[in-house]
Amino acid sequence: MKRLFVLVALIFPLALSAQTKLSETVAADFSARVAHHYTLKNDSITGYIAEQLNRSGSGGLDIDSTMFNLKNDLPALDAALKYLYQYSDCNRQRFIANLRNMDLQTNSVFPLATYTANKYKNDTKALLEDKSDFLKTYTGPVTGKQAPAAIAQAAASTSNSATASAGETAAAGTATTTTEGAAPAAATTTVADTRSWEVKPLFQVRTPEQLVEMYGKDNVTQREATDLAGTKEGEAYVIYPDTDDELEVQFDGENGNILTFSHFPSKWKSPYGIKAGDPLEKLIKVNGRPFRINAFEWTNGGLVSDWQGGALEGKGVVIQLKANNTGDPKQYDQVTGDKVLRSDLPILKKLDVIIQSVAFKSN
Repeated sequence: MKRLFVLVALIFPLALSAQTKLSETVAADFSARVAHHYTLKNDSITGYIAEQLNRSGSGGLDIDSTMFNLKNDLPALDAALKYLYQYSDCNRQRFIANLRNMDLQTNSVFPLATYTANKYKNDTKALLEDKSDFLKTYTGPVTGKQAPAAIAQAAASTSNSATASAGETAAAGTATTTTEGAAPAAATTTVADTRSWEVKPLFQVRTPEQLVEMYGKDNVTQREATDLAGTKEGEAYVIYPDTDDELEVQFDGENGNILTFSHFPSKWKSPYGIKAGDPLEKLIKVNGRPFRINAFEWTNGGLVSDWQGGALEGKGVVIQLKANNTGDPKQYDQVTGDKVLRSDLPILKKLDVIIQSVAFKSN
């Protein structure tokens, strides 16, 4: 009996490890299938995953590159599995069915299902609530993307047979559009909004004329630019001025552009999923750790001063925060003046601190 107990004690950790880790082969298989399905138009599964990665910030600044190369970004791969599990209503059997619809190899399906179900078994309620909120504003998949050349060449040599099979399915018009657990299609409206709300192309624009060509002369205006600290910085060009979707673009030659959002709600798909109006808690989650903020009502008040080595460190993200609940001087005075605050200070939650403005500098 003693020997049996010792044997069980030795085997159990190994079994648990097998359920909490993915092999490189399985991770690469999932990454390849996501990449392929992301090239298909109106693919409900990868469209859902991509939008959730983008909104949560897990997909980084370039969501397309992330979707085509998950195997080299393991936190994003984990997040993609989480959102596929959420898409499947946190139901293991639906999750397995969706993996099969993505043409995963048979020996990859159950390791992925076990790994994901174990990893997020305590998050079911939160995931389902988040899905409900997400679907209120989700307008359907935006897929049919092309992989960057370097990624496409590498992928071509590893997924020939599976890609051909999936391609035939897509050509027949059966690509994951009726999968159980799929996000519902957008409601039909009288006048469809066909405008592009993708931010990525704006980092490549170099002249005001290009902006006018993209958005129309009536939707672009020139203004004096100021940074989030209030310092004048020359001229800026504003897309959709005086609307909730207002977006300011500053040109800095070959050094890139600065895009600033100060209005909410906004339809723009902003980098990292960060928008004006987002709560402080979301910003901490995207950064992956608490950070430091200049106290309010002072020089550079409300600006994030140090990301403390988090995910947004060195990414060209500048954020100014504001407190909505300032009616109680005893509380508000604790976070004003010439000092620096930690973002996880309990009083900030009571003050309902949100993002007032956010600027992204392309690298």
